Amino acid sequence: MAYQESVEWLFEQVPMFQNLGAGAYKPGLETTLRLSEAMGNPHKNLKCIHIAGTNGKGSTAHTIAAILQSAGYRVGLYTSPHLADFRERIRVDGRMADKAFVETFIERFRNGDLKQMQPTFFELTTILAFCYFEHMGVDVAVIETGLGGRLDSTNIINPELCVITNISLDHTALLGNTEAEIATEKAGIIKKDIPVVIGKAARDVRAVFSAKAQQENAPIYFAEDAPAFKEAIASEDAIRYIGTQWGEIEGELCGDCQSENAATIMTALGILCRKFPLIDASAIKRGFAEVCSITGLMGRWMQTEDRGIRIICDTGHNIGGWQYLGPRLKKISESDGTLRMVLGFVNDKDISAIMEQMPHNARYYLASPSVRRGRTAESTLEYAASAGISGRAFGNVAEAYAAAKAEALAGDTIFIGGSTFIVADYLTSVRKDSL
Repeated sequence: MAYQESVEWLFEQVPMFQNLGAGAYKPGLETTLRLSEAMGNPHKNLKCIHIAGTNGKGSTAHTIAAILQSAGYRVGLYTSPHLADFRERIRVDGRMADKAFVETFIERFRNGDLKQMQPTFFELTTILAFCYFEHMGVDVAVIETGLGGRLDSTNIINPELCVITNISLDHTALLGNTEAEIATEKAGIIKKDIPVVIGKAARDVRAVFSAKAQQENAPIYFAEDAPAFKEAIASEDAIRYIGTQWGEIEGELCGDCQSENAATIMTALGILCRKFPLIDASAIKRGFAEVCSITGLMGRWMQTEDRGIRIICDTGHNIGGWQYLGPRLKKISESDGTLRMVLGFVNDKDISAIMEQMPHNARYYLASPSVRRGRTAESTLEYAASAGISGRAFGNVAEAYAAAKAEALAGDTIFIGGSTFIVADYLTSVRKDSL
């Protein structure tokens, strides 16, 4: 079976969250543990760093992986979702997993007894990642949780370090209706005697993490308690961090949320430098400065220009992410040129709250992401109207972007986002040259 055929079979035959939403979510670790045992428990042969959180965990995971790789370690990186190619989820030293390995693994599952376990897409993909990292002999694997933490498939590992970036309201139907309830699920990755770093944490959330760490006798470090830098100076394409213990650091990721992520990462480095002694100042600086080229990261305030038109896409997709995106886009909308927003959402997000963050003096081009749980452009248009925003509905992202591009003048900005899958559609149907 060819690679593409194998992956398409996997997408269609195994319950997949991006298509089905809650219908593909199966809490608990029993199936993952059984599947892992059948494959020889590859996770037991890996040194891991485990990263959870509502927002920022992808940027944090990629940056830590880039730093470790710059220090000379062979690094596995497991993240989700993918934007253009399934293998983006599973990388070693920035290179996507080998097609033949993926094809062989899926074929073994498809034709063998393992199919009887009826794993979800994420359970199966997690074990595929662990098998690949073991096969490739990585020195360390950076593992991002999928959804939650306590019952997430990745939570069978025994990591060197746990990181929880932040907590905001997302996937409330599955994780809880308050930040404290969601924090309880995320705190499930905290394990006995394993250090944990916490990013931004409000008082009730902090209490949840502190109690869990005390219960597990896990050393806990709050990034907010000991600032890792004195100042963050942002420009259009970078953030300079002044006054770190490694000197001045320039971060390639420049979204407004990234200084918060950087504080979390630098706090984690205080522990990682002891566990992985090859990490030095030069590796840290290179990892921050070149994270996208080192790891293949896409979709974080990703910028290009075409005939004087600035084009930005960002995968921020919940209210926590839009609390950063909204103010930045409003500033752009108040500058010279017109801001044109190509937007779409999936149907399990709080669209009303997100719409409140939108700039009113922008032009809106609405589309549905090409996944089964994508919200129709017409539905998004109704939510926009309720927030006092007018716009037009289009059949897909390519059509919405084409309309925005046709009407744009030099000096205008086109933003593409609202959902990870809107960015994925843009990259695969419009910006194929970037892949």
